[in-house]
Amino acid sequence: MAELLLELLSEEIPARMQPGAAQELRRLVETKLEEAGLAFETVSSAVTPRRLALMVTGLAPMTRATSEERRGPRQGAPPAAIDGFLKSAGFTDLGQCELRDTGKGVFYFAHIDRPGRAARDILPALLRAAILELAWPKSMRFPAARFRWVRPLTSVVSLFEGEVLPLELDAVPVGDRTLGHRFLSPEPITVTSIDDYRTKLKAAHVVLEAAERRRLIEEGLNQAAAAKGLKVKPDPDLLAEVAGLVEWPVVLMGRIEQDFMMLPPELLATVMRAHQKYFACLDAQGKLAPYFLVCANMAASDGGKAIIAGNERVLRARLSDARFFWEQDLKITQGARLAKLEGRVFHAKLGTMREKAGRLMRLAVHLAPSTPGSDGQSAARAAQLAKSDLSSHMVGEFPELQGIMGRYYAEAAGEPPEVAAAIAAHYAPKGPDDPCPHDPTSVVVALADKIDTLAGFFSIGEEPTGSKDPFALRRAALGVIRLILENGLRLPLLDIFRFAYQGFTGGHDPSGPLLAFFSDRLKVHLREEGVRHDLIAAIMAPGSEDDLVRLRARVDALTGFLADENGTNLLTAYRRAANIVRIEEKKDGISYNGDPDRTLFEIPAEGTLAEQLDIASKIGKKCADGEQFIQAMAHLAALRGPVDEFFARVTVNVPVSAVRANRLRLLARIRNTLNEVADFSQIEG
Repeated sequence: MAELLLELLSEEIPARMQPGAAQELRRLVETKLEEAGLAFETVSSAVTPRRLALMVTGLAPMTRATSEERRGPRQGAPPAAIDGFLKSAGFTDLGQCELRDTGKGVFYFAHIDRPGRAARDILPALLRAAILELAWPKSMRFPAARFRWVRPLTSVVSLFEGEVLPLELDAVPVGDRTLGHRFLSPEPITVTSIDDYRTKLKAAHVVLEAAERRRLIEEGLNQAAAAKGLKVKPDPDLLAEVAGLVEWPVVLMGRIEQDFMMLPPELLATVMRAHQKYFACLDAQGKLAPYFLVCANMAASDGGKAIIAGNERVLRARLSDARFFWEQDLKITQGARLAKLEGRVFHAKLGTMREKAGRLMRLAVHLAPSTPGSDGQSAARAAQLAKSDLSSHMVGEFPELQGIMGRYYAEAAGEPPEVAAAIAAHYAPKGPDDPCPHDPTSVVVALADKIDTLAGFFSIGEEPTGSKDPFALRRAALGVIRLILENGLRLPLLDIFRFAYQGFTGGHDPSGPLLAFFSDRLKVHLREEGVRHDLIAAIMAPGSEDDLVRLRARVDALTGFLADENGTNLLTAYRRAANIVRIEEKKDGISYNGDPDRTLFEIPAEGTLAEQLDIASKIGKKCADGEQFIQAMAHLAALRGPVDEFFARVTVNVPVSAVRANRLRLLARIRNTLNEVADFSQIEG
């Protein structure tokens, strides 16, 4: 078995594009090898800032030979049909075909034998097709080729069985030579195999695998920080990005001048991260330390002193700009920042950010009584100021600091601590891994912001469609769900949606569609927590439940009910009763939902079941009204005995029509009693 090595050397590939490109190239080649009938053992890919590599092992030297029988046209068919059949089979005349009587006529048959083809003959066109089909988010033209690529291709390594496999890539050089590190090992390298390629690249200061570069960087960061008694501030996204910026990672530590440590720590960390790709350090108390870590793509002869000095100089300039913005922003009053929101549009159909601030105040006051511990006045003030930092210099430069800077401006202006904290937290949670606020004022403002956004966009018909969600409304809905469930809030969502809609002019009331949207999002949220989708559907089927805490409690009670033997057996009996009633209703063309006539009971099991259904329905409703859902389910479970006895003793389809109809009404009562708690027809298994 042979091996194949392909390396596409280019100018720097953007870090964000590297993982997807490596994965897609591997997928393309795997697919094309399978389609060509070329067997292989493994296909792997690797990527660095300058190269995209593909390795295939256990590659068969030949494709599999195939044999196919193909039926053609009937004897005596028009010449055009016969010519087309011969051409598709690769034949030149009918003498190469067989005539056969199929019982439905005499037809021509072609036996097509395709011998195996040499992999060396197939691979050039296959690889070229994969290279040209590889899609990049952005690509460019370059002088050496007529096709587009992410950055100019400088050379290609193409080896099959240790020998150069010619590829037609216009003027791009194809052979067995590549380059190592741009500065540490600039001389060309000749490679003969996959193992030789990996070994020589490492010797030429190139770590081929992104996962290995990431491990080395993380190890270097932790060692450098620990040497100063510090820890690295966790930042997995930055770690992944930096691994795509270097081929030979070397971690160095620089110092932040003490004068800049008076700036907000989030600002310092953002300046270092956004502009310079530096990692922040934390002291033993978890506070930002006056040091930064940088990953160089260079092992310098002076131990990195010049690199550190250069980075410290660049950071000093960046932080000087940040300090200027900070000092200028502190001179602006809260009122002036609010006034500037008048010129900032939230959405063309939904008004300005100043108008949104007004709606948030109104909504926060409305939500505060339903949030234990919250104060309407504090919530209203925080809601009013929540968006004010959007007009600051700092947020204009670093949009990711919105909310965070608002907290600092509020603190500097003497606002109460709960107001400042709510401003910082009102965007949270931003995603599934982002922590939820729990301070009452913060919860109110975070809810108000998301509900206002949802009600506004739904009112103008901007609901998410398919995979498109340009205003992140799914994320906003999941944020509301988490805020409610994690804080145990008893909010009537339908009423709140209607109240929120009143803050807009025009459009249409989105309450109904919004509640349905929330139902879908809640299903997603609960499924991710491991709740069975059919149990969620069973509880949510009526579509009228808008108290998420109560709904979750009902789902949990149903889950526990079905985990018990009595519950699963009662579900089986429910299905039997529901199926009989459904079939007979369809056959008779009538509904059997009426109350059974007790005077028509002939067997004690009928009366016992009717009596127990009355008790279960009455007590179950009382328990449900008191939100004692587990107890309600327990009373349903007590029906198992009477239901089993009914099916053991009673024949439903008897000759006497009145008795038959009465027994069907009793079966319908089983179905309807259980459906008062949940739609059991939705439950699977």
